[in-house]
Amino acid sequence: MTFGRSGAASVVLNVGGARYSLSRELLKDFPLRRVSRLHGCRSERDVLEVCDDYDRERNEYFFDRHSEAFGFILLYVRGHGKLRFAPRMCELSFYNEMIYWGLEGAHLEYCCQRRLDDRMSDTYTFYSADEPGALGRDEARPGGAEAAPSRRWLERMRRTFEEPTSSLAAQILASVSVVFVIVSMVVLCASTLPDWRAAAADNRSLDDRSRIIEAICIGWFTAECIVRFIVSKNKCEFVKRPLNIIDLLAITPYYISVLMTVFTGENSQLQRAGVTLRVLRMMRIFWVIKLARHFIGLQTLGLTLKRCYREMVMLLVFICVAMAIFSALSQLLEHGLDLETSNKDFASIPAACWWVIISMTTVGYGDMYPITMPGRILGGVCVVSGIVLLALPITFIYHSFVQCYHELKFRSARYSRSLSAEFLN
Repeated sequence: MTFGRSGAASVVLNVGGARYSLSRELLKDFPLRRVSRLHGCRSERDVLEVCDDYDRERNEYFFDRHSEAFGFILLYVRGHGKLRFAPRMCELSFYNEMIYWGLEGAHLEYCCQRRLDDRMSDTYTFYSADEPGALGRDEARPGGAEAAPSRRWLERMRRTFEEPTSSLAAQILASVSVVFVIVSMVVLCASTLPDWRAAAADNRSLDDRSRIIEAICIGWFTAECIVRFIVSKNKCEFVKRPLNIIDLLAITPYYISVLMTVFTGENSQLQRAGVTLRVLRMMRIFWVIKLARHFIGLQTLGLTLKRCYREMVMLLVFICVAMAIFSALSQLLEHGLDLETSNKDFASIPAACWWVIISMTTVGYGDMYPITMPGRILGGVCVVSGIVLLALPITFIYHSFVQCYHELKFRSARYSRSLSAEFLN
């Protein structure tokens, strides 16, 4: 630091009346960007561009900001807690303080991010940092500023591959991935048509072209998965993510089928291997789920199922209990009471379970139905009970779906705003 009282080993930050003493060495690499800028000030004019006032005698820098909010931010950057909103303070005001000191909404805890998104959507207020290249979570921690330059390109690559709306390059990459998914699905569906198979048997080049297209698509998906694995922060967490598991399930069968074809060749006696190859080939249908990376609707569905697994289990328990009761009663009324005029479709309880499940879900294929008067009355009760039991947990699942949709939509809106800033720059 080239400006300040000579010989002073520390500086004083006065934030709204609250004073904090910091050493010069700590000030140099301080996680808050506005505070660390003081170290490079060479004149009083440079200092006043960073803070609101300066006292040379006391070597004190004055910031006319909220003292309680700065206290919460200071605890966070020192690693003594997680960043949450200050009590009795407006979310937008606290977020404005964060932007002033050099933080962004991603540093907040998840619950506080949701509160901020709701408040910003209600007031139609959107903030942006006053300087480009906002710090990430790791940079806000002590010691993170030194590692930031070396890891910034990794973070940019990670966002490019993980967040389709984070930049223009990410949108282009996502569009190319969607095109490859659509092409691979079209080829897979066309290969099951009888006319296609007949044409491929007569014309070998048609089958070769479809294999080339399949190999190109698999090559793209494999390269994309490898790059995303390399730039990921936590490799173990990357492997455990559901979408990444789906990617592996969609890519691995192709390489297994290629290896099996290489080792077995065209030997027609290996019928079991032929069936296995067809099963592995059909597993490419998992590629459709890759679209969840690029569409909020599919992401919302997956996030809702993840958060509402208790409600889903409760729904399955309701159905299983009702199925056991109604299947036993229907088997008794339709087959067990009068063996001479019994309904052969209800010969056993497992057979009656099929009728119960299609009745409770109001599908009603009509392949089996009760013929006795008690059985028909039981069928009506079964249908009404199914409607009621299915409707009970639906309210919780619906509200969770709406909440997940708004969360993902607001997150996408934040990345879209950063994309607009990048385009303007």
